[in-house]
Amino acid sequence: MALRLSCILSFEQSSSQGSFVDFVKVFFLWEKVIMKVLVESPAILDPSELLRPEPEFMDKSASKFRDYTIDKNDPLKERVRQTYRQMHLNQTVDFVKGRRAEWLTFTKFRATIREALERLNDLVDESDPDLDLPNIVHAFQTAERAREEHPDLDWLHLTGLIHDLGKVMAFYGEPQWAVVGDTFPVGCLWSDNIVYRSDSFEGNPDGDNPQYNTKYGMYEPNCGIRNLLMSWGHDEYLYQFLVHNKSTLPEQALCMIRFHSFYPWHSSGDYQHLMKPEDEEIKKWVLCFNRYDLYTKSTKMPDIDALWPYYQSLIDKYCPGVLEW
Repeated sequence: MALRLSCILSFEQSSSQGSFVDFVKVFFLWEKVIMKVLVESPAILDPSELLRPEPEFMDKSASKFRDYTIDKNDPLKERVRQTYRQMHLNQTVDFVKGRRAEWLTFTKFRATIREALERLNDLVDESDPDLDLPNIVHAFQTAERAREEHPDLDWLHLTGLIHDLGKVMAFYGEPQWAVVGDTFPVGCLWSDNIVYRSDSFEGNPDGDNPQYNTKYGMYEPNCGIRNLLMSWGHDEYLYQFLVHNKSTLPEQALCMIRFHSFYPWHSSGDYQHLMKPEDEEIKKWVLCFNRYDLYTKSTKMPDIDALWPYYQSLIDKYCPGVLEW
């Protein structure tokens, strides 16, 4: 039978952040129970259903999300594949270090959070097989679903709204393959669960470098997820931007933002050999956020103009004023 997430979401919600922490703990207690049953009686559960919400949570079948099958006659699928091809060819240790040196001076432009968000009206993510709409639509979809489930956790609502805001780099000279899409560590063996892994990295020079092409590569065992040099993109940039501008969002929010696109780790279970024990807690927060990020993608349009006053109040609370980008 397919076990849905509703068994976990029956946990009573209240207005405090502490209750959300308890929600996360209950979520992963259930996950351990489920995985034990799965190991002992594999025919009982479909593991692909584990983190999927109930049908009413979505606007299409869960199996239709993150469809990276190859169809050269499908323009959307081919656009996605080619974006990842360029990413996997060019994202090297040297490239990432160069982009960090370029962007983490935070001297590109100055703008408020709202001004930057409104730029996303003009951005369609070329790596996304699930949505072909401006990215600001997805921002409000994510935020509103988080708000629906946890109405009093305003920091979570704002996290949903801004989690992709690092994509503004695309308006300042960065190609989309260095902005969007799933992330992965550079400087070590690429995971088998990276999308298009079978041939997409052909020609990447790090694959021929013995310093980088082994299981641990340039890292020490159990060095910790925070110490990995991730492929350059919007996740890491926005995390560093929020730290630089002294945002008061809680640590959970920063982790959700920094690692939400690291699918080979949080959803495929790879890179365990590089984790510290405390990284399991980070993964819990990221997986909980993933439900709002992934499964809200649809063509249903939120009333953005009507929602702005509420979200402006959150921006003023956690990330106020004109900021350095």
